[in-house]
Amino acid sequence: MNNTLDCNKNTKFSVPKVMGILNVTPDSFSDGGKYTQIDNALKQVEKMVNDGASIIDIGGESTRPGAAEVNDDEELTRVIPVLKAIKQRFDVMVSIDTSKAVVMNAAIEQGAGLINDVRALQNKGCLAVLAQSDIPICIMHMQGLPRSMQTAPKYHHLINDIKEFFEQRINCCEQAGIVKERLILDPGFGFGKTLEQNYQLLAQLSKFQSFNLPILSGTSRKSMIGDLLNCSVEQRLAGSLTTAIIAIEQGAQILRVHDIKETMDAIKILQATKQFY
Repeated sequence: MNNTLDCNKNTKFSVPKVMGILNVTPDSFSDGGKYTQIDNALKQVEKMVNDGASIIDIGGESTRPGAAEVNDDEELTRVIPVLKAIKQRFDVMVSIDTSKAVVMNAAIEQGAGLINDVRALQNKGCLAVLAQSDIPICIMHMQGLPRSMQTAPKYHHLINDIKEFFEQRINCCEQAGIVKERLILDPGFGFGKTLEQNYQLLAQLSKFQSFNLPILSGTSRKSMIGDLLNCSVEQRLAGSLTTAIIAIEQGAQILRVHDIKETMDAIKILQATKQFY
């Protein structure tokens, strides 16, 4: 299995990549506490890889609305042993979902192949750490912070405001010595957006193709599905798959999901159909 992403050539993947979510946190909204033990985490990684995941995204700090912050040492303790164990056992690209420079640095030293930052490298030291590496970086848009982001988010113009944010962050990355071609864009579903804004964002995701960078979409099991369908986290599979397919049709090239096999099945059906468009 290929454990790199060729983002340096503005790759248009022939088949979207699936990123499997591995939360090693006690309080994540969907699977908090399930994979805090390394053995359980490795069993889940094995299943995700066998089901077709190209990337495993390890998160050591919950970013759900209202989530409490985690200090550097605690996040390192959660993330690094799991990263090392995965790299020893599996030939798969490992992403680290973090906004902390010290965690990014340690993860890169241990072989992480991608940094996934909901703060878009805005925290102290992050730009400098990533400038010393050559791995891809996913930068996400979020209005506010996890603790308060869902408190009446407002935009002048949703899509233009997010595009403006990406332009600013790309410029900051380039000034720090990070070439644009290393970047992946995540518009941040559920991160400082109302229900209506999330669906507008999904419908207009293609507008971010103007950056000529890979787009990551993460809608899996989120409240934008539960609130619309009035269903619990465990009942959001159909909604997750539907939003994933819409995202692909709108140009998403990486899907960050919980349900790997089902998402891969949906992608295969879409690909079989698209050849006749």
